[in-house]
Amino acid sequence: MPTALNEALDHIAAKEIKIVAGGTDYFPSQNQGPIKTDLLDISRIPELSGISCDGDTWRIGATTSWSDIFRTKLPPCFDGLQAAAREVGSLQIQNAGTVAGNVCNASPAADGVPPLLTLDAQAELQSVRGKRVIPLNEFITGVRDVALASDEMVTGFLLPNVPHTAVGAFEKLGSRRYLVISITMTAAVIGFDPQGRINHARVAIGACSPVAQRLLQLEADLIGKTLGEITLNDSHFSTLSPIADVRGSAEFRLEAVAEQCLRTITKAAQAHE
Repeated sequence: MPTALNEALDHIAAKEIKIVAGGTDYFPSQNQGPIKTDLLDISRIPELSGISCDGDTWRIGATTSWSDIFRTKLPPCFDGLQAAAREVGSLQIQNAGTVAGNVCNASPAADGVPPLLTLDAQAELQSVRGKRVIPLNEFITGVRDVALASDEMVTGFLLPNVPHTAVGAFEKLGSRRYLVISITMTAAVIGFDPQGRINHARVAIGACSPVAQRLLQLEADLIGKTLGEITLNDSHFSTLSPIADVRGSAEFRLEAVAEQCLRTITKAAQAHE
């Protein structure tokens, strides 16, 4: 349990070791019996936690908890991320679970990923070799798979400033209200000009493809539109590939996502007004 980042990076470079912080994804995934993998608990490294802004870029530390996310006073563009923070497991999970843990677990239904995509998040990675930054949509490469070298760790997420008129929103559909895996989820960050026309649009979908993704065609078509002029069509969702399981068919998921998109955009517009 190191208390300095350099110490943690030295451990990672020296041997194969599993990084944990809250452990809310790692421990439930283990079989009964003793854990045979060495664990590196990074929860006591100060520079890995907290939310800050240097004027042009926001930074969310890797071990920042979801409770920290929704309790921090943030601009309206973070409203979707803060709403998602309240949907991550139970209150106990929100207190212990971390942003980086949710991302690195790389579940298609990870609640935190779509809102981070709508904020143009980049993953900040470090090793003894140095630091690199990679867009979040390139960092998550598949189901339970991320572009992380064996000697690297996620140290934070970088988010550029967005127009001050932009407002975030988040919608999640589950089989019950609480403690549920998403059937579908949608996040959006929408900005408006003085005439009420959309001049900034980011829309991302989770649980409808192996990796959460932005709907780039829909984003482009929203620009210049007022809320009443928005129309959706099948081409906006052509990149999605939802599965069919006990929680819902692929067709149901696509119908739900279309409705969620309208709801998130409308929610952002109403908050802007």
